[in-house]
Amino acid sequence: METLTAQEVQKARERIGRYIRPTPLLDSEGLSQRLGCQVYLKAEMLQRTGSFKLRGALNKTLQLSPEELGRGLIAGSAGNHAQGLAYAGRLLGAKTVILMPADAPKLKVENTRAMGAQVELLDLPQPKRYERLMQLVRQEGYTLVHAYDDYQVMAGQGTIGLEILEDLPEVDTIVVPVGGGGLLSGIAVAAKAQNPRIRMIGVEPALAPKGYESRRLGRQVSVTAGDTMADGIKDDFLGKRTYPLLERYVDEMVLASEGAIAQALRLLCSEAKLAAEGAAAVGVAALLEGAFQVRPDEKVCFVLSGGNWEPARLASIYAGAEHL
Repeated sequence: METLTAQEVQKARERIGRYIRPTPLLDSEGLSQRLGCQVYLKAEMLQRTGSFKLRGALNKTLQLSPEELGRGLIAGSAGNHAQGLAYAGRLLGAKTVILMPADAPKLKVENTRAMGAQVELLDLPQPKRYERLMQLVRQEGYTLVHAYDDYQVMAGQGTIGLEILEDLPEVDTIVVPVGGGGLLSGIAVAAKAQNPRIRMIGVEPALAPKGYESRRLGRQVSVTAGDTMADGIKDDFLGKRTYPLLERYVDEMVLASEGAIAQALRLLCSEAKLAAEGAAAVGVAALLEGAFQVRPDEKVCFVLSGGNWEPARLASIYAGAEHL
């Protein structure tokens, strides 16, 4: 496949439909009043494994040959792709190996292991972790299921866009968290194919602005991500395949500060009764800070990418005790 197409997203939906949970699209009067637009929340924390990542992992692995599955699956992940791939590997009877950063949330590590995956924790920066990943692929023959830079993984994530447009055909703007760019790429391709006028906005933590800086400079660049509470999108760079798609289909790339992310988490809990993880809240956080403009009648969908965080960490934020 030379690029991602809307047709591939449709095929992905047919392929994974029996295994995933179509997640609800929730409106929120309280958040609408607070944010100055008509707010809709795509609650992917209610997906099996607690995040959207299951969609892409399944779409990829369901197309692998018995020989590829027999070699075992491998990926690098901060936690949500890890759980999605572990679930897929267990479903298909394939050995699964996940390389995770040493500071990955304990809950994500435990959940990944509980689903039968072998986890290797690495106290290394992201580029070095990727080198270790490719070393194992070469040495052990594992089949790589990349967390985002794979068109079939992107196609699986794009099924979220199809669900949004079915539930809210008149949506004006879709706001999506950006890590490596797979989620935003998939949704943008699916949504723009049905309505090119939909505004697509990507949001990153201000401490990991790889997409924002790439757009500002007009070329793909890497950054050194800081210690953000949006750990699920704490990436140093976009994918080689995702970057051109983001440039083609995404209208704006904006940032959210740590303080705003904490505030957004509290609002999602108090107004929508949803327990989101930090990465899921960056879209709401960005609008709280005025990082993009909206109209009172504008229908804005925020993709809440997941909810895999320790309850104690969430409780600390909800109590206003944690901002970093």
